Amino acid sequence: MKNNLRSAFNTRQYMVSEDFELFYYSDTHFHEVPRHSHNYYEFYFFLEGDVQIEIDGRNYPLAPGDTIILPPGKKHRPLVPDSDIPYRRFVLWISTAYCNQLLSESPDYIYLIQKAAVGNQYITHFPAARFYTLQTLAMQLLEEIHSDRYGRNVSITLILNSLILMLNRFAYEQDHPVDAEKGDDLLRGLLAYIEEHISDDLSLDTLSSHFYVSKFYMAHYFKDTMGISLHRYILKKRLAACHEAISAGDPAARTCLNYGFKDYSSFYRAFRKEYDISPRDLC
Repeated sequence: MKNNLRSAFNTRQYMVSEDFELFYYSDTHFHEVPRHSHNYYEFYFFLEGDVQIEIDGRNYPLAPGDTIILPPGKKHRPLVPDSDIPYRRFVLWISTAYCNQLLSESPDYIYLIQKAAVGNQYITHFPAARFYTLQTLAMQLLEEIHSDRYGRNVSITLILNSLILMLNRFAYEQDHPVDAEKGDDLLRGLLAYIEEHISDDLSLDTLSSHFYVSKFYMAHYFKDTMGISLHRYILKKRLAACHEAISAGDPAARTCLNYGFKDYSSFYRAFRKEYDISPRDLC
């Protein structure tokens, strides 16, 4: 994590920005914070530490990958023993006006907010891969905030909205998983479809439309089940088909186009990386 983006902890519990504020904290020997509440939403991404959080008088032990959403008026405080273990987290404050603006664009932005505000479900745990995606977006947002690049303000809005949407998407998909039998059917269908359409468009969007399933769920399910990304699997299948065809005497330039590669140069690089030889070496 980039130290120059780390915030020095202070006890301020109010926003000075109109829309949002984002902090990355890493503290040892953390000073106690009294129980408090806000008039805005607090999104809290827990990275590391020996920490519990008290919400409305109930203590919740935290684990890396936990994300907490605290609605306005919800009393809370962190409970951190005096320790040399770093207490690391992202803290994102978002005004109610900004959340209402997102709601006017789509209710997809507020799935977790509704769970917290209506269902009193404040903590969502994400597996490492998904939590890393959220961390990456948070870090990109911090980097953009501290930059002076052209289009900075537009980029900040895009990254912030993307972070909030991805957070809600991951949570929704965890709450509405495809059951094991459907997952097995999906995997079998994917493998068969790829085999039969290896020369066709096999983009995530195309596969998602064909199988009527979220492309993000499909990609994660395939990787978790097969141990290889869907993109990498398709690439290896195409390279193997090209290897077989070129070995049988088919021209390399035409073969690669027949099996879904956009151009010879990208095929050549992938082929060399996979087999450590050039396609011409097969002739």
